[in-house]
Amino acid sequence: MPSPLTSEQPPPAAAAAVPETGEPMAAGRDHFFDNAKYLAIVLVAIGHAWEPLPGGRLVEAVYTLIYTFHMPVFILIAGYFSRGFELRPDRVWKLITSLLVPYLIFEILYTVFHRLTRDPEIPLSLLEPYWLLWFLPALFFWRLSTPVWQTVRAPVLVSLAVAAVATVSPAADGALPLQRTLQFLPFYVLGLRLGPQHFAFVRRAWVRVVSVPVFALGLLVAYWLVPRTSTTWFFRNNSTLGLESAEWTGPTATLLLFVAAVVLGACFLAWVPEGRNWMTALGTCTLYGYLLHGFVVRGLRNWGFYEQPFFGTTLGTVTVTVGAAVVVTLLCTPYVRSLLRPLLEPRLEWAKQKPPAARTP
Repeated sequence: MPSPLTSEQPPPAAAAAVPETGEPMAAGRDHFFDNAKYLAIVLVAIGHAWEPLPGGRLVEAVYTLIYTFHMPVFILIAGYFSRGFELRPDRVWKLITSLLVPYLIFEILYTVFHRLTRDPEIPLSLLEPYWLLWFLPALFFWRLSTPVWQTVRAPVLVSLAVAAVATVSPAADGALPLQRTLQFLPFYVLGLRLGPQHFAFVRRAWVRVVSVPVFALGLLVAYWLVPRTSTTWFFRNNSTLGLESAEWTGPTATLLLFVAAVVLGACFLAWVPEGRNWMTALGTCTLYGYLLHGFVVRGLRNWGFYEQPFFGTTLGTVTVTVGAAVVVTLLCTPYVRSLLRPLLEPRLEWAKQKPPAARTP
């Protein structure tokens, strides 16, 4: 959830899915994006591992800060590498095998896992993604909508308007992940509009320096917000009705969260290493870490791991943080990819319809 070329060349459409499944390192590949995806998936895993913690105001503040930008960064990079996407049969087939098929497989696997570890009565619902699986159908929709955003005028503003309307539309709170798909849409569209020069800008030394006080300010704001608002706003999976808030707060939050995510996302990217290093290969296999770490987090929660008093302490929080980073790193290794590739990267050539010229008369 594909191999990006250097930032001086137009990225191929095939490189659009993030988290990525991983491809051989192409000559001239800009490793900056692989490094960014690895660091972002570590933040995703840490955020998920923190969810069951008893927490405290500081932990909640850091949690809120992370949720402000970590998924927007993933989605923005996905949009950036989707600029050349075309609705051709081969591209659509790639989307089906890399996003929809893994979604169906893991929806079944997570449902069975949940039945075995927590609730034997939980139903299998392909229209209601299990927890973190919402990202796959959402990315499928965003990719298919690419030609629309490459055609309309002021696409980022239009997508922000769509997201704002979604926040006041309770009908989008249904089984399908429509709220998240529509509310996160502006980040994908923004990625479509970015060029290499924008990523070169955030990699300047002065931006890296400025990002430190900006992050500190962001943490202070998050600390102030914790007792005053719900973190659910940052998940973007409910309308204002579902959040029991006034309608005007939805569009307002859409704009504020978008600006905050862009600013903090730029600060995050400013500190991403540019060259090839130990994390680069891991960044090409982030789909594996994304889909698999949920079994570990939910398994530990379902088995009562988080109920131990130790995990209400500072040392317990540090242990969970380090453990989440280590686990997701191991799950992003090429060894895991070679073992589970049939599940996450199925070829399914037998199911592909032959082009008209190749069919037997």
